[in-house]
Amino acid sequence: MKKLLEFIGMALLVVGVCGVLRQLTGGWFALMGFTRWLIEPIGFLEGRELYAHIVVTVLGFAFLMIADRSRRT
Repeated sequence: MKKLLEFIGMALLVVGVCGVLRQLTGGWFALMGFTRWLIEPIGFLEGRELYAHIVVTVLGFAFLMIADRSRRT
């Protein structure tokens, strides 16, 4: 279970950070274009992509903290 939480957390963290960098640079990083397929299809997030990627980043960090916390107990 810990490894699964770590994997999900790391994946969300990477996608979130890539999305934030992509939004802040105006799409300059072509490698990070996969992040637009996760956020853009959701209609109510139009114009709020940066905030959505920040939430994904924080969620990934939270998953990593939960995985770390479960290791100690």
